[in-house]
Amino acid sequence: MNRHRRPPRSGTQEERRARTRTRLLDATMQCLVDLGWAGTSTTEVARRAGVSRGAQQHHYPTKMELVTAAMEHMLERQRLAFEQAFAVLPAQRRNVEGALDLFWNVVRQPPALALMELAMAARTDNELRPVCIDLNQRVLEVIQDTFRRLFPDAALPDELEETMLRSMFALFVGLSLQNSLDGDEHGHQRAVITQIKSIAAVLIPPASPRSPGS
Repeated sequence: MNRHRRPPRSGTQEERRARTRTRLLDATMQCLVDLGWAGTSTTEVARRAGVSRGAQQHHYPTKMELVTAAMEHMLERQRLAFEQAFAVLPAQRRNVEGALDLFWNVVRQPPALALMELAMAARTDNELRPVCIDLNQRVLEVIQDTFRRLFPDAALPDELEETMLRSMFALFVGLSLQNSLDGDEHGHQRAVITQIKSIAAVLIPPASPRSPGS
């Protein structure tokens, strides 16, 4: 019997690398949420991911490379969050109120908060700005796709639909920023969303939404 035989490793080398990268990208997202752009460092990311600094530098040699990859990771996480929330939304909630509640829930989750942190930091960081220059547009495209699946028969003119969704996105980003500070202790964000639901119900006629798989 060979007493020196190593225990079998789980997965292929590429699978192990993928898991390490995912841990690093998730840790970057959480650092951005907890510590902000200024407090996010490769050292802290490696610590939270449970990997060595050498492993972190092997996959992402610089902070900017790490954050660029993390941004793509977070955009995908946010897209999946919308898809999963849409998939479990009951048929009777596939209306304006349900759509706004869905969006409000997603924009307060870590992927959205981390992306918002990057967007704000890019305003004054010349190195980060080119990475984030189209960030808002890419998030908007995810929202637009979700809206069209929720309301396939809305028949709004393209320019009105885009402007309306862009306005909603800007509003909810502002509300989520306030929420991250006070947790809506006084109900101000809730009051705004209630009012927006009333306005949106007039702009968007009732639709016959498709099933989650369509």
